Amino acid sequence: MDIQGTVKKIAEDALTASRPLSHIPANAKNAALLRMADELIGHRDFILSENSRDVTGAREKGLSAAMIDRLTVKDATIEAMAQGLREVAALPDPVGKVTSMWRRPNGLLVGRMRIPLGVIGIIYESRPNVTVDASALCLKSGNAVILRGGSEAIHSNLAIASVLEDVLRESPLPDKAIQVIPFTDREAVSTMLQLDEHIDLIIPRGGEELIRAVVAQSKIPVIKHYKGVCHVFVDAAADIDMAVNICDNAKVQRPGVCNALETLLVHSDIAPAFLPKAAERLQKAGVLLKGCEKTRKILKNIDAATEEDWYAEYLDLILAVRVVPSIDEAIAHIEKYGSLHTESIITKDYANSQRFLNEVNSSTVLVNASTRFSDGFELGLGAEIGISTTKLHAFGPMGLEELTTSKFIIYGDGQVRA
Repeated sequence: MDIQGTVKKIAEDALTASRPLSHIPANAKNAALLRMADELIGHRDFILSENSRDVTGAREKGLSAAMIDRLTVKDATIEAMAQGLREVAALPDPVGKVTSMWRRPNGLLVGRMRIPLGVIGIIYESRPNVTVDASALCLKSGNAVILRGGSEAIHSNLAIASVLEDVLRESPLPDKAIQVIPFTDREAVSTMLQLDEHIDLIIPRGGEELIRAVVAQSKIPVIKHYKGVCHVFVDAAADIDMAVNICDNAKVQRPGVCNALETLLVHSDIAPAFLPKAAERLQKAGVLLKGCEKTRKILKNIDAATEEDWYAEYLDLILAVRVVPSIDEAIAHIEKYGSLHTESIITKDYANSQRFLNEVNSSTVLVNASTRFSDGFELGLGAEIGISTTKLHAFGPMGLEELTTSKFIIYGDGQVRA
């Protein structure tokens, strides 16, 4: 069978699997997830060996350090994937949950019940852990999933998926609930994106170029997240030591991810005291600073920031810094240059913290915390299937509930419409 035929058969099998999966009891899904966690640990050496093939190939192809970082699987990565499966198993099952109920004047009892979306296609780059996170969340929420990872991670993804699929074959769940497209050809993606009669939602995870390409080709609704230009605003009422620690974590802890800090905004009243301490800490960690004119009057030896820097998602140890005269200017900057991803304010002023929470329109807004917490696992979702920076049908990190929709359920006792 050719690529088009194989991909279509995968989609048909997923659609068939999604029907019984939509009403599988939670205890059966949870048992499968827990078994998958154990089997991932048990197949650690196999997974690491296959990942090593991918990492070697990525280095030979000259992929960026950020891409290789996302690609690399370590013992800790496997432990984290297993823990993610266990956490998803422990979460309440959203399927069948009645979220509201009301009675009409004619006596009808009307409610809403959460149901799976159906079949979800995931198109992603580099990160093999997405294979586990997406499978866990889709399975628990009653959705069949079709996974198409990048060519750089093909051996890792197939190895991980084979472990998960073996568990399904030994469980009461449909064995085609999790499938990986085994081709690296772009034709496989193009074919997948046309199968709107079989696939209900596409979630791309990767760089802006990938996501825009998927949106341009797809006949299926797409969850979009083009880039993460994340901001921290250090307010005049900030605790300086706290602000330095948070900025260091947000920029340095893992610079190649979408919730890393890219632009630092600093109130002019605190800038002379804060910026030298922050610069010393950040530069010691290897961060290249680029500043506005006011910033460069305080930090004499840093590069000048250009207009393009305020839009930049560096995914690297580079940080744009701007001094602003007020919280109004900070919010206006975020509105103009932000990507609706994640923003944080550092302040001891309650009124300013509330203004920031209410007026900043991004999908995750924090007070006195690192932008790195914009992550499904960190927010208690067990894992995340992606981050949406568009408002239909989800906004921010997506967990179980975001992989369901709702239907109306109605109880009557013989009512007919007049």
